[in-house]
Amino acid sequence: MSKLWLIKSTGVIGAATAISRILGFARDIIIAGLFGTSVEAQAFVVAFRIPNSLRDLVGEGAMNAAIVPVLTEYRTLKDEKEFLRVSRVLFNVSVVILLSLTVLGIIFSPLIVKVIAPGFISDPYKFDLTVKLNKLIFPYLVLIGLTAYSMGLLNALRHFAAPAFGPCLLNISLIAAGLWLCPKIGVMGLAIGALVGGALQLLLNIPVIYRKGLSFSFKDGFFHPAVGRIGKLLMPRALGSAVYQMNIFVDTILASLASIVGQGGVAALYYANRLIQFPMAIFGLALAQAALPKMSGEFAVNDIAKFKETLSFSLRVVFLIMLPASFGLGILGDRIVSMLFERGEFTAYSTAITQSALFFYSFGLFAYSGIKLLVSSFYSMHDTMTPVKTAFFSVILNIILNLILMRPLKLGGLALATSISATFNFLILYVLLRRRIGSLDTRRTAESFIRILLTSAIMGIVLKILLRARLTDSPLGLLSCIASGIFVFIAIGYALGVRELKDSLTWITRRR
Repeated sequence: MSKLWLIKSTGVIGAATAISRILGFARDIIIAGLFGTSVEAQAFVVAFRIPNSLRDLVGEGAMNAAIVPVLTEYRTLKDEKEFLRVSRVLFNVSVVILLSLTVLGIIFSPLIVKVIAPGFISDPYKFDLTVKLNKLIFPYLVLIGLTAYSMGLLNALRHFAAPAFGPCLLNISLIAAGLWLCPKIGVMGLAIGALVGGALQLLLNIPVIYRKGLSFSFKDGFFHPAVGRIGKLLMPRALGSAVYQMNIFVDTILASLASIVGQGGVAALYYANRLIQFPMAIFGLALAQAALPKMSGEFAVNDIAKFKETLSFSLRVVFLIMLPASFGLGILGDRIVSMLFERGEFTAYSTAITQSALFFYSFGLFAYSGIKLLVSSFYSMHDTMTPVKTAFFSVILNIILNLILMRPLKLGGLALATSISATFNFLILYVLLRRRIGSLDTRRTAESFIRILLTSAIMGIVLKILLRARLTDSPLGLLSCIASGIFVFIAIGYALGVRELKDSLTWITRRR
């Protein structure tokens, strides 16, 4: 029953994320057609990345590290009245923090852009445009931060649907801005679209919160023992977020150095990252989000056996999805990028540099998703410091590899460095967790990984043959090729005894 609940919850989040990502692709296609990898596209990517980075600290990061585990514990072990009071005080504190960060961000936008994208300084137009966009977009932090708080609150209540569908509204808003505002006011239309989308996401969650019997009032003040506990858990997470964001900012800084990696690097990394995020968000992040309150509840009642079972099962599911997705994106990346984006201002050059980054990003896809799951495991145990330590060492490794690989591989070198450092981080987290709570059924997990890797490699050979036969030169041909790859993966996986694949097929058959 617990596995069924986890799969169903992951399915709800995954379905919502799939719709959001499809809309996101439509959004990116429109943006790519309007701006390609031009100055305007790069300015928007950098300007939007800054409040998004802070969002990870005070938004989703806070939710994963502290809010969900603590609220789940209060809901499991305390009375309903105390749970509601904690929720209200936490809302009050969140509002003050988010407003303060937004004001400071607007004031210091020029300095922030200089630090994040030093390559822009030599181009006054690019620099000034990025600063203007950043000032306009920064209030998005308040909206998305409160959205993330409401998501954590609802996830603690094991309600996933409304928060999961929220990003769809952001993408719809940006699509509308691209179609109707950008032709009139240029890239500033995207900034307005981001603000409207952030407001819509927050408004989607509010009615659900009230239906759950929750309300907000500043009369409850800003102090509660639980908020203090959340703050203590969040401090290491803040450090971890700073380390992680430093990783992103280093990539942005180096990608802005056009003399080394080529023109359009910042925008190309963005498009490649969007593609790699598609399978990761639908399955990896969805699974981690669904597993977090479940593992938090299991740890709260000291059911370590169930905790380890949930984690082991979740990791094997991650491998089942991410390994074939890595081969698919790595082999078909050029055709996928070309079909999706190559039109208008997005030229063949834009396709080439985006595909290079996508190819090397795909190497670490299983690690990116696995890290999210392992980090959620530590968070559910109220341990936010261990992921910080491993992230710090992986960032140092990433920076060193960036400097080594960026000259011979240019933009692809930055992506490869990210993949290698992520794999290192995943392995270290797994070893430390195993030392912490004992055996994680490693033999079964490793056997599953090898079988799925072999199955994915065979699927990759088939995709390569179809690619060389030029059967992917049309959209229909590309879709047929992807469908063929999925069929081959299922057939070979079943023949090689990939247990998780058999279990999934059995579950689907029974549901039908």
